[in-house]
Amino acid sequence: MVEENPDLDLFMMCPKLDRQALSLLPASYHIRSCRQDELSIWKAFPFDTPAEAIEYEGFMTDFFNNTYGDKEDQFFHNTLFVCDEQDQPIATCLLWKAYGLFNTIHWLKVLKSHEGKGLGRALLSVILQDLPNAAYPIYLHTQAGSYRAIKLYADFGFKILTDPVIGSRTNDWEACLPYLEQAMPPKAYSLLKTCTAPSYFIEQLQRFTSIEF
Repeated sequence: MVEENPDLDLFMMCPKLDRQALSLLPASYHIRSCRQDELSIWKAFPFDTPAEAIEYEGFMTDFFNNTYGDKEDQFFHNTLFVCDEQDQPIATCLLWKAYGLFNTIHWLKVLKSHEGKGLGRALLSVILQDLPNAAYPIYLHTQAGSYRAIKLYADFGFKILTDPVIGSRTNDWEACLPYLEQAMPPKAYSLLKTCTAPSYFIEQLQRFTSIEF
């Protein structure tokens, strides 16, 4: 049951930015790139407790090495932090060209203590608003349990992909829908849209066994 496993894989694609979703960063916050001495902070960001961060530290290290390791300068430049007045990171996201081919959104996360302030929307706005049309479509991977983020992505124009397989992973979108319908406000759920990925995207991903988004 998806209710018992909200971590099923879900993929989305934004063919064109919906500019109505754009917003400004709230006052007292600022955005900057991740510094090299903050890699451990970035690795812990996806997890809500220190225990989880410790448990998955090896996974995050492997993902960093395999995906960004030969392009570290680009990683630190692209990885953005929303910071508070003390310059402490409280939200993060980055745009990354997976496999050197496809623009993808990685690791959008706002610390729970700062949720509900519009920081995730403002951060996505900074990343997406000035991209040329040629940068689209943009892809991402998420899970059904991230239903608040899915609502946010949908506002920006992301649609749920219905292709059964994305690269080396099964796309569990159909199994995720009952969970999303239960978890999301009815209006937000009703506005979710679906589409199929371009054939070249599916074909190119078949060349890779590694996971870069």
